[in-house]
Amino acid sequence: MTGGERASAPGPARSETVLAAAVQLDARIADVDHNLRRCEELADDAGARGARIIALPEFFTTGIAFEPALSHAALPPGGSATALLQRLAVRHHALVGGSFLCRDDDGEVRNAYFLAGPDGALLGRHDKDLPTMWENSFYIGGGDPGLIGLPPDAFGGMSAAPTAGAAVCWELMRTGTARRLRGRVDLMMTGSGWWTVPQWRPRGLFERWEARNEATARRAAADFSRYVGAPLVHAAHCGPVDCRMPWTPLRYRGRLEGATLIADSHGHVLAERTRDEGPGVVTAPITVGRTRPGESLPRRYWLHRRGPLPTAAWHYQRAHGRGYYAAHTRTPAEEDREWPRTAVR
Repeated sequence: MTGGERASAPGPARSETVLAAAVQLDARIADVDHNLRRCEELADDAGARGARIIALPEFFTTGIAFEPALSHAALPPGGSATALLQRLAVRHHALVGGSFLCRDDDGEVRNAYFLAGPDGALLGRHDKDLPTMWENSFYIGGGDPGLIGLPPDAFGGMSAAPTAGAAVCWELMRTGTARRLRGRVDLMMTGSGWWTVPQWRPRGLFERWEARNEATARRAAADFSRYVGAPLVHAAHCGPVDCRMPWTPLRYRGRLEGATLIADSHGHVLAERTRDEGPGVVTAPITVGRTRPGESLPRRYWLHRRGPLPTAAWHYQRAHGRGYYAAHTRTPAEEDREWPRTAVR
C-alpha cells in the first residue's frame, strides 16, 4: 500500500449471497426510445432468472460514438431513464443501476450513474469524474466519491446497512478511483462503453494494439474488485461503431469491446459475456460484503497501461471536446428538456 495507506476494516459482520446480473447491450446511437425498450427486455430476462442485482451499462440510453446527435440526447434526472430503473427495481424487487447522459438544471450534461432500490426509490447518484477521449464533447466530469448507501434490508441477512460503489469505464483504470472506494463498499456497480482500436495501417501493429486494448478492457473490470475488496457487477456494450474522428479527415470504424462480467471480491470472474456473443445477460451468485483488498495500489495515476493510440486520443480529443461541448452540447438551464428522443437521421 502506498503513502502509509491502510485499508479499512471489514464492515458488515455478516454477508449475504444473492444472484447478480449484468446486461450486454447493442445500443443504437442516440436512439433513446429504442435503447430504453431494449434495456427493459434484457433486464426483464435477468429478473426472470431471479436476479436481485441488475446492472445496465454506461450510456444505456444512447450508446457512445463521436456522433453530433448525442449533444441533444441527454435526459433530465427525473426523466424516462430513471423511471425505467425504478420500474425495473420494483418489478423484480432488485437493485437496478446504470449511467446515462443527464442534463441537469444548470444546463450541464453529466454521465450520471443512478441506482434504484427494490421499493423504487432512487438511492443515489454518481457522476463520472472525467470524460474519456471524444466523450469530452458530450458531458463534463463530476467530483463525488461514488458511494451510495443501501437500505439495511436490501439483501435480508446483513447485520449493517451495506454501501455500493459506482464507477464507470475508465474510472476503473485510475488509481484514484480505487483509493476513494477501497475498503468502503460491499458491492461495486459498474459499466462501460469501451471501443476498439481501429484497424488502420500498418495492420499488424494496430492488431497488436487492439489485442492489448481488448485484454485491458476485461482486466480493468475484473481486477478492480481486488483493489477495493468487494464483488463487482459490470455491464457493457457490444456491436459496431462507425463515426468521424474529431479534428481529422479520418473515419473510425470499430466495435465495442463487451467484457460484460461478474467478479467476486478476489477478482475471480464468475460469469462473463464476450463481445462476439452479442447482446444478452450473464448471472452469477455473489457474496455482498466487503473484504480486505487483495491488491496494493500502485504509485501511479493509471492502474493499467493505456497503449499508444488511446494515450494520444485521451489528450487530443480532450482538447477538442471541451470546445465542442461548449459550442454544441451545453444549454442554458431554461432550455433543459427531454428532447429529441430519437437519433437524428
